[in-house]
Amino acid sequence: MIRKSLTVLVIDENHIRASIIEAGLREAGHEQVTVVHDVAGIARRIAEIEPDVIVIDLENPNRDMLENMFQLSRVVKRPIAMFVDRSDQASIEAAVEAGVSAYVVDGLRQERVKPILDMAISRFNAFSRMARELEEARGELEDRKVIDRAKGILMRSRGLSEDAAYALLRKTAMNQNRKISEIAQSLVTAAGLLDPGES
Repeated sequence: MIRKSLTVLVIDENHIRASIIEAGLREAGHEQVTVVHDVAGIARRIAEIEPDVIVIDLENPNRDMLENMFQLSRVVKRPIAMFVDRSDQASIEAAVEAGVSAYVVDGLRQERVKPILDMAISRFNAFSRMARELEEARGELEDRKVIDRAKGILMRSRGLSEDAAYALLRKTAMNQNRKISEIAQSLVTAAGLLDPGES
């Protein structure tokens, strides 16, 4: 399987440390590496570069800088590996909460860049998959609730059994080439308009 070359953005105000990360990335075969030394306007730069992965190196981060980077992490929806020289429990928890895929304390060495980047990508993909599955499960649960309400409306208004009410919803959905949940939602909405007690 051929892996496409990743576009990597390195954010680091320290030129020497940035060169260590860049060397580690290039040694690992990543040719599309962009290094940014100024964090001002970084969100705009990320939008321009559209990196696959972001590596942030904060030599001695203060609270405000960490919080700004965590805010960025929440917005960009990409794997982020963050290197810091020192940290505390609150910062580690904030990094996890913000969605930072790898938070490395006092571990900036050239030979560690590739495995840390690989781990950040894997963790990001696993988290994204779980978030997607959770969203799908929530959607299915909401669909079931709406369908149950629509069945109840049909059972009361037309004197149908539960199976017959569901069969009618399914037949209507097939005839209109729509999902059962969409038909059910339309019925629940219409019933709410006709009888406010239904909503």
